[in-house]
Amino acid sequence: MQFELRPFQLSDLRSLVKHANNYNIAKNLSNKFPFPYTQDDGIAFINLALSATPQEIFAIVVNGEAAGSIGVHPQQDFYCKNAEMGYWIAEAYWGQGIVPEAVKLMLNYGFRTFEVTRIFARTFDTNIKSQRVLEKAGFKLEAELAGTFYKNGTVYDELIYAVRKPAVL
Repeated sequence: MQFELRPFQLSDLRSLVKHANNYNIAKNLSNKFPFPYTQDDGIAFINLALSATPQEIFAIVVNGEAAGSIGVHPQQDFYCKNAEMGYWIAEAYWGQGIVPEAVKLMLNYGFRTFEVTRIFARTFDTNIKSQRVLEKAGFKLEAELAGTFYKNGTVYDELIYAVRKPAVL
């Protein structure tokens, strides 16, 4: 399926809220991603996405709509050679191969744009689909931390996947 990554625009608000307001998405993301997802949440997120220079967060655009988001976030202090990646896509587009390709594009962007040597992503042990996305994009499982995530009254294991910067980009 065709998609594009581009910076968010204020005109994405309606489609962002439409696709983000889904419990099945929110349950696998940090508590910073609310459910229900309101217009105010969408405005705050678009403003956040547009605030970084260079750009860290992009819209995943499918059929002309912002149907998801992907970001690569450089870390601080002694983690400064690392960046964390996060992503989500509308449930209607799950299993269509969009996210693994978006992750590959963001890996390339992240390594070319930021002075990092490692990009990592964290997922719930129960989120098998996200684990497969990361594996398809070349991530390797580095760690499984028992009982570190707490979401909606339940404790989950945290899986940490990572990719190291290739010698040649």
